[in-house]
Amino acid sequence: MYLKNIFCATLFFCFLFFQEVNAQSLTDAVYNPNIHGIQFSANGSQWSYPMVNLGTQNSLQLDFDDFAASPKNYYYTFQLCDADWQPVDVSTFTYLKGFSQDKISKYTYSSYAKTKYIHYTISLPQQNCMPVKSGNYILKIFEDGDTSQLIFTRRMLIVDSKISVSAEVQQPFDNAKLNTYQKVQFSIDVSHLQISNPLQQLKVVVLQNFRWDNAITDLQPSFMRGSVYEYNGERDVIFQAGKEYRWVDLQSFRYQSERVGSVDVSKIPFDVYVKPDKSRADEDYLPYKDYNGFFNIAASEQINVQSQGDYARVHFSFVPPDGKEFANKDVYIVGQMNNYNYSDENEMTFDADKNCYETSLLLKQGYYNYMYVTKDANNAMPTFSLTEGNNWLTENNYTILVYYQSFSDRAPQLVGCTTVSSRSTNF
Repeated sequence: MYLKNIFCATLFFCFLFFQEVNAQSLTDAVYNPNIHGIQFSANGSQWSYPMVNLGTQNSLQLDFDDFAASPKNYYYTFQLCDADWQPVDVSTFTYLKGFSQDKISKYTYSSYAKTKYIHYTISLPQQNCMPVKSGNYILKIFEDGDTSQLIFTRRMLIVDSKISVSAEVQQPFDNAKLNTYQKVQFSIDVSHLQISNPLQQLKVVVLQNFRWDNAITDLQPSFMRGSVYEYNGERDVIFQAGKEYRWVDLQSFRYQSERVGSVDVSKIPFDVYVKPDKSRADEDYLPYKDYNGFFNIAASEQINVQSQGDYARVHFSFVPPDGKEFANKDVYIVGQMNNYNYSDENEMTFDADKNCYETSLLLKQGYYNYMYVTKDANNAMPTFSLTEGNNWLTENNYTILVYYQSFSDRAPQLVGCTTVSSRSTNF
């Protein structure tokens, strides 16, 4: 009887554990230290987010490098999620046509590069494994057809446009935020949807530069005029404006670009030292073209950068005002290159002898946008206030995602999406 009670209790705690894991939101993550240089974007445009229309084939491109010495049997699948990126508990056959998983068969050994790796590439979605429902998806890459041997994951969006979305970016009326924040207001026309309870059936998410770390969710309309819902509350959709992204050009390790201080080629991977970045919090706004946090794998001296591009340990340093450490603040370097992940790898360490924060990232040759942010010790929302400053004239892109779930659906559909620039109308 005693052993039976222990066995039952063990099963109970295992059940609670797996329930907790299953309830966690899925994110962009890497689980194998040999995987680097992941680029998942629209085919032909690395400066873009992996988002496609429902039913479109081969419109996304996935590239990644494996530092292992021999090829691996890598497979992929898609996990349907709700609007909060929690996995939906339904059979894959309800949202995938064809097979539930497929193999990544195209790979190339690196050449010319000092750092040796195997490059994998595939165009997605493919007919053999095709999502048939719109919504949030997690692309899972795993080994030997075993989903428990997870290698890395990436978010992607599949849109089935059923509604129209009109949006614009304005300067807030609040005097405290007038010059440092940007306000997004928009309206949606739901005349083609059957909605009886908007609070339960609609969910709206607003992204700044396709960032999920500061996404605004759970929005409710300010006004409802028939089938047109207006979201124009003065305090509902307000973002710190930041400033244009910093940049570093790593397309050549032989000819140093403007932002590179020095390159040490005696080690493999190379060591690249970026010139120190100073705080821009008290500097005037300087407009220039950036790529809103995205990066581009490219090399000026190679024909095929995907298999010939090299790697470097890139050293970044940030000099705070007066060279003093921020009290009770953690400093991070972020961008699409690390998916705005606030992990130990991306946290900067203050060097009291140099009076600056430092960190290093292993990056493939290319052109990178990045920012520095601070977070309170209590894990609050990241802010540009101390590192970059904010100016409402900054060019940012804002994306409005509209999810709809009928009472018979097991998961929300992504039925509306539009992106608007702070300097233009919808595009």
